[in-house]
Amino acid sequence: MKLKFKWFLLFLTAAALVLPMIAATPVMADPLADAIAAVPQGTGPGQIDPSASAGIFGIPGAPSPGLLLCFCWAVWVGWIFSTIGAFGGVMAGVGHISIYGMGPYAKTFKDTSPAINKILTDSIRVSNQWLGGLSALVSTINYGRQKRLVTSLGIFMGIGALFATFLVVFTTAGKVSFSQYQGWFGLCVFLIFTFMVYEMSPKGQASKTAAKAAAKAFEDTVKNKGSIEGQGVKILNWSITKAEVSFFGQKFSFNPIWAFIGGFCISALASFIGVGGGFLYVPFLTSVVGLPMYVVAGTSSVAVLIGMFFSIFNFMVLKGVVVYWPMIGVELVGVFVGSMIGPRTGKYIPEKALKWLFLILAFYIGIRYTLRGFFGIPVP
Repeated sequence: MKLKFKWFLLFLTAAALVLPMIAATPVMADPLADAIAAVPQGTGPGQIDPSASAGIFGIPGAPSPGLLLCFCWAVWVGWIFSTIGAFGGVMAGVGHISIYGMGPYAKTFKDTSPAINKILTDSIRVSNQWLGGLSALVSTINYGRQKRLVTSLGIFMGIGALFATFLVVFTTAGKVSFSQYQGWFGLCVFLIFTFMVYEMSPKGQASKTAAKAAAKAFEDTVKNKGSIEGQGVKILNWSITKAEVSFFGQKFSFNPIWAFIGGFCISALASFIGVGGGFLYVPFLTSVVGLPMYVVAGTSSVAVLIGMFFSIFNFMVLKGVVVYWPMIGVELVGVFVGSMIGPRTGKYIPEKALKWLFLILAFYIGIRYTLRGFFGIPVP
């Protein structure tokens, strides 16, 4: 069974890598070239200077992020997602938008070339998903070996995500300006921050006795260098309306139907802002399902993996969105490295510290992009 699962993951990965590369590039080449040709020439904002050095997509004067910077940032992206099961796509977005300068560059074309503005916005969305998707794949395999994921729960959320990604791609591709995207990106993250603050309060923690007991048992086992696989996730009972699993002596139950609905709603929002949805899956799994963080990261990875595969396929193959392969190729290597490190270091970090890391990132990113996108207020 394990061998079949590994072959399935390898096939899924190969398809995710090859199909968009084969099918998407010819579709998008002409619209991108036409949009570039129609841009006014000059050295001002929203103009293209033919004498400038070529950057992303071969556009003269466009940002040209260094390969070492892309690799190092991608290692961070892979590590953070594989450690807490969230913020891979969000951090990829921070890199593409701010660190590499693609966001401000796309914004300059708001008036002179709305077509390029939207092409670059869609490219950022899909580029984020490539990084989040690979990290989810590597994390799923690593957490599966450690028996730290609830596969059936992740699959049901992922199935819900399939329908959502199809809906979002065909209703928003090519229709969202960068300012709109940036604002909604930040607002979604900030709303999750407020929800997680409540969860960390005494009232929010009152119903988490099983999760806290399992987390403590896990931490004690790691501290004493015991075997975590032997006490990992086990399926006790399963039906279409109720599933029950155990983790380090504690029982947890969930409704697969609600998992499907949750996956649909989460992925609809995540696909719109171009991320995997881990920052939404994590609160859902900790608050609604009641799982400890040590199981949440792996379970979130399964759902993100399924949603990302189909979202990338829909955006690139069916809608012709293009990504800058020289940059993405280097980033994927970095994401792989970071995603291999995360599950091995995360088990030594206390659960409360993982949640605080989640909160700090959510607050800063949420405030920064909400203010900049909707109100034009720059935040460092």
